[in-house]
Amino acid sequence: MPALPATVAMTIGSIPLGDSLAWIAIGVFVAAMIVEWYGAVDPARYLAAAAWVVFGVFWLTMVPHYYLEIKSPIETLLTLAALPLCAYTGYLLVRGRESLLLLSKAVAFMGLIYLPAETIPFVRTWLIETTAAQTHFGMELLGHSPGINEGANGYQSRFAFDPDETVTGRTTYIVMSCTGIGSMAIFGGLIAAVKAPLKRKVVPFLTAIVVIWFLNLVRNVFIGLASPWGWFQQDALVYIATEFMGAPADRTSYIVAHNFISQALAIVALLGITYLVVRRLPEVLEPLEDVLYILTGSEYDLADALGQEMRADGGAATAATGTESGTGPDASSDAETDR
Repeated sequence: MPALPATVAMTIGSIPLGDSLAWIAIGVFVAAMIVEWYGAVDPARYLAAAAWVVFGVFWLTMVPHYYLEIKSPIETLLTLAALPLCAYTGYLLVRGRESLLLLSKAVAFMGLIYLPAETIPFVRTWLIETTAAQTHFGMELLGHSPGINEGANGYQSRFAFDPDETVTGRTTYIVMSCTGIGSMAIFGGLIAAVKAPLKRKVVPFLTAIVVIWFLNLVRNVFIGLASPWGWFQQDALVYIATEFMGAPADRTSYIVAHNFISQALAIVALLGITYLVVRRLPEVLEPLEDVLYILTGSEYDLADALGQEMRADGGAATAATGTESGTGPDASSDAETDR
């Protein structure tokens, strides 16, 4: 939810450089997934390794956007770290860590969910303007009705607060990252990639989508009101925003609400949603364990860390009988059909 218009991005022909790299990376990820499906594991590893490197370069191109435009320390650090982490993932694949093909498949599905929404004009327009309308409705529930007009991105997504009546004279507008589609794509990709019956995937998928949608709406309302009404225009925060981040003083409330409070809480929310998903679909733990291995170099057993054994059907097994806690003796016989 920017408070300032974006700068012009680098392009290849008429296509933004970031979009080009993203499509190339996802295309190679998909190719690796298809090759693996046909049983050619070694070629799949090398294809996936190449895809990870291109994916890392894509994130590197996003650093100026997050640092100069969004002024987000968290996102800037993450994008800077992406290239070495992606390159290391490719290295592990080349060295023979076949389990990373599952994580690569998850990224392929994430891209197939996110990129069409990001690059197909009518889908992008619908997502942005629908999110803006829903955010405006949330503001109305709290007693604010500024109306919506055209934002700097050309969509009907700007909250039309009167600058003469607000504290900062600023307002915000909805962009693609405000729609929650990125987080939805992450969980959609993880759930689609793992092997499990379709009916067991439906509930965790819908749970993730609904929770992300609701929390994202709350986030947008919070930022959309904090920026014009100057909820965080305290002297200490203004000093940090102006002296250390080079931002105008009247943009402080936006930066604090968006870049610090909302992004920090988003990490907590994603961890909570992940827990809800793995309780129903523990297969998702496998690619998550590989993520931790990439980050730390150590192997993890996340099922053990959760404090109880998790069955492949999503239930919790007792140590004595192996049956689902609180169910009858025949519970295991319909394990694949009760969800």
